[in-house]
Amino acid sequence: MIRFFGGLASLLSGLVFGWGLTLAGMTDPGKVKAFLDLAGAWDPSLALVMGAAIAVGVPAFALAARRQRAWSGDAMEIPRNRVIDTRLVLGGVLFGFGWGIGGLCPGPAIVALGAGMGEAGIFVLAMLAGMLVHDRFLAPR
Repeated sequence: MIRFFGGLASLLSGLVFGWGLTLAGMTDPGKVKAFLDLAGAWDPSLALVMGAAIAVGVPAFALAARRQRAWSGDAMEIPRNRVIDTRLVLGGVLFGFGWGIGGLCPGPAIVALGAGMGEAGIFVLAMLAGMLVHDRFLAPR
């Protein structure tokens, strides 16, 4: 029964997350690119979205860090690594390039694809290819 409610909570969270990304304009590559265009017609509205996400996320992670188990009963698994290394920096640079070129990041790309935005398919395929390369050749063993 706990698994059912955990799955239902995950489904509802995903739907609310996708709705929020769409409402905020994160699934519109043009809006994202306008946010990243600091020297041109900069659109700062996504900074408010990011600020709101941080305002919600910081207390949520602080609360979660004090728990041993999630509400679903599963073990709480919060990453504890605080090392900034070459792999992390290069991953951040690749993420930034992908975000700037495609105007999408992983969550909004999947939402956009699910909403029928075919151009998001190219981004999702590239993202999946990158994940495959990482898992096959770059993941620590």
